[in-house]
Amino acid sequence: MKSGTIQSVRGMNDILPDDAQLWEYFDDTVRAWLHAYGYRPLRTPILERTELFVRSIGAATDIVEKEMYTFVDQLNQESLTLRPEGTASCVRAAVEHGLLHGGPQRLCYWGPMFRHERPQKGRYRQFHQVGVEALGYPGPDIDAEHVLMCDRLWRKLALDGISLELNTLGSAEARARYRERLIRFLERHQDALDEDSRRRLHTNPLRVLDSKHAQTQQLIREAPQMSDDLDEASLRHFEALQASLQAAGVAYRINPRLVRGLDYYNATVCEWTTDRLGAQGTVCAGGRYDALVEQIGGKPTPACGFAMGVERLLALLHSEPRYAPQRVPDAYLVHHGELADRFAQGAAERLRDADLAVLVHCGGGSFKSQMRRADASGARFAIIIGDDEAKAGTVSVKPLRESGEQVRVSLAEAVELIRKSATEQA
Repeated sequence: MKSGTIQSVRGMNDILPDDAQLWEYFDDTVRAWLHAYGYRPLRTPILERTELFVRSIGAATDIVEKEMYTFVDQLNQESLTLRPEGTASCVRAAVEHGLLHGGPQRLCYWGPMFRHERPQKGRYRQFHQVGVEALGYPGPDIDAEHVLMCDRLWRKLALDGISLELNTLGSAEARARYRERLIRFLERHQDALDEDSRRRLHTNPLRVLDSKHAQTQQLIREAPQMSDDLDEASLRHFEALQASLQAAGVAYRINPRLVRGLDYYNATVCEWTTDRLGAQGTVCAGGRYDALVEQIGGKPTPACGFAMGVERLLALLHSEPRYAPQRVPDAYLVHHGELADRFAQGAAERLRDADLAVLVHCGGGSFKSQMRRADASGARFAIIIGDDEAKAGTVSVKPLRESGEQVRVSLAEAVELIRKSATEQA
């Protein structure tokens, strides 16, 4: 590194123009997909009071204990945190602004989240999520809608090899019964637990089921099953969800060890995973969180949602040669000469009035050097203006991606020519 050169913060990455085109393609696809299901966008601040995440995510979770970017605001001595996930902020906003007074809400958000983790491929300290939250819906039909939504998005993005895992955590009472049985089992086998699992044994024992440590995984195969403690209502809810997915032809696998890492989940939990991203194989996850609205200060309200990791999905898209067409201008405007230079910008604005994307050459240079730039831009046409064209109020249009003669036409005729070519190409 050169002396005095400032680099980005580790784990917080720049999105350069070539990659940003893929992000825009993804964003456009996601916006249309969310609109098709009636989800309305909500934008929340990236900074929240720390208490929000401690209360909602859980004080004994990895996120709160080890991963949050938390600091004291020197102006008012208030503890603030960069949001590590979006659900708590979304629910906080819905409660604070009385959104639920108008009935159930279908909400969505996207943007950066922050966790202080060891950076690696697919896991960054600033990462981006798209989230969907349905507040006020108690039935399994909304759970099924969320699964069907994701299944449709993978098809729209032409992504293969993404698998669905489901589980149910039951009610708070059922989970409390299971928690006690699990603790008793784990206490008898503490020597076989990894260090993190021993630390969680009494504070967050369900997370032991999600351990990636080989010896702990072997032990939890013998652990009590949560299904033995499930209440009848949770079982009926889960069976109705499965019936809906079977009727829709969505494949899934029941994973009785799936618990998710945030304390607010209950009943249905789900994960969409792929084997093409190594250790960071979860691309989307969520479930029900029926107690969270009340926990944050609202009235008891059933709720369900999910969030997907944008970087991980884009990594899958990057591996697909068909992922998205590059955005290129319709035309590159080449100009040379005193009159031509004055005419060029006005002509470009007229063409843009017709919804054409026009890249105007800047910086001077001969016609030959400008034409090289026009070809390198990827534009389908070069619009050429010399002093003769400027005097006559015309332009010359030359195809760059297909055979055809250069023609001299009016601006209106240039618009029609370029549009006709685009229609024929489509």
